[in-house]
Amino acid sequence: MALHAPWTQAAPAQDQEATNVASTAAVSYKTVKIDGLNIFYREAGPRNAPALLLLHGFPTSSQMFRNLIPQLAQRYRVIAPDYPGYGQSDMPPMDKFKYSFDNLAQVVDKFTVAVGLTRFAMYVQDYGAPIGYRIAAAHPERISAIVVQNGNAYDEGLDNEFWVPAKAYWADKSVANGAKLRPLFELPATKWQYSEGVRDIQHISPDAATVDQAYMDRPGNKDIQLEMFYSYGSNPPLYPGWQAYFRKHQPPMLIVWGKNDKIFPPAGAHPYLRDLPKAELHLLDTGHFALEEDSEKIAQLMRVFLQKNVR
Repeated sequence: MALHAPWTQAAPAQDQEATNVASTAAVSYKTVKIDGLNIFYREAGPRNAPALLLLHGFPTSSQMFRNLIPQLAQRYRVIAPDYPGYGQSDMPPMDKFKYSFDNLAQVVDKFTVAVGLTRFAMYVQDYGAPIGYRIAAAHPERISAIVVQNGNAYDEGLDNEFWVPAKAYWADKSVANGAKLRPLFELPATKWQYSEGVRDIQHISPDAATVDQAYMDRPGNKDIQLEMFYSYGSNPPLYPGWQAYFRKHQPPMLIVWGKNDKIFPPAGAHPYLRDLPKAELHLLDTGHFALEEDSEKIAQLMRVFLQKNVR
């Protein structure tokens, strides 16, 4: 009589379904060449599913989406790149690469073409908003929907104490004004971004701030971050154009906003409704990196929103 080890027996139907779901949600870690640079990205989900591009903020990388990606990958092709100078992507020296929002948006635009994203929804947070909105305004036909989480497109969102030294630097790019911003690139400030305004610090993994800081502590990276802070001054003049894009094309928008954020407070969330009256606005009781504390809630809101708006 033939004997079968337990692991050779056919799996029950529900176990096989669970296996298929798990394999679909598995994250791959890849790189692609864009203008000679290695651009790292995380990808999960079926290649023929509707696409979702996740664009990270400062000072982090695609690692900010580590908890969100598996929650969406069963129905969507989810892709999250690292910008040049961030995460696992190449960090060319400043004399070889122009670190600006215009240039990063061009790299991400070319990245979407390289990985085959002809139409996609976007999740934009912090730096991801001015990068994503440049792409959306230039290629409105490619954008199926937008999820914005603490990402600004209105002057009201910058009218707070955090931006005072940055605005001084935009007006006068002096060493003295730059020195006032450099503490933002050190560990206490990185930890503050993750801890300020959260409900329960015990639910915030310390690994996230540690990883972000390790990338910023690489030789030359803090100079890159300072240059990006200066380049942020190029964004407000573009706000009217982005707002015109919203009004004309009415992209479906889900706004999920950490309401206790001291960098991008809710004053920057409400104005979206002026131009997108059908947008959904949810203020969450957390801080700047809302996914650290509320990834499950945000994922659920996104699943309902995307199911309704993305085919």
